[in-house]
Amino acid sequence: MRYWEDFTVGMVMEFGGYEVTEEEVIEFATEFDPQSFHIDKEAAKEHFFGGLIASGWHTGSMCMRMMVDNYLIDSASMGSPGIEQLRWKQPVRPGETLYVKAEVLDRSLPKSRPELGFVKFSHTVLNQKGDTKMTMISSGMFLRNPENSATEASQ
Repeated sequence: MRYWEDFTVGMVMEFGGYEVTEEEVIEFATEFDPQSFHIDKEAAKEHFFGGLIASGWHTGSMCMRMMVDNYLIDSASMGSPGIEQLRWKQPVRPGETLYVKAEVLDRSLPKSRPELGFVKFSHTVLNQKGDTKMTMISSGMFLRNPENSATEASQ
């Protein structure tokens, strides 16, 4: 179990290997972002992007899945107060494999909730070639380790 204390400033985690399929791109976009360049292969060829691409919201969702699978599922996560910055740098295309590089930028303890702390992350989504597809800065809330939270209060 990872607690607030386990996320130290400068810590880097790299994970992923999420394979993007054409079927998933079309299915997600049909439900949530039905623009032609996300759902229609022929129309997408004539579009600015020159082919079918994943919705940016789909890219964010794939990033979230990798985050959960690789560190949130085994943590004392209490959710997130939100995203500070989200940038779609390059389109994600079917056939790409996505990876995430996460870095802890900052962490803090609220005075009003001594049982938890905030961790600010930078997440970069890259493809198998190392091309940056998306960047995100967000914060998470994590419970403090009940075994040593009193000794960590000054961090």
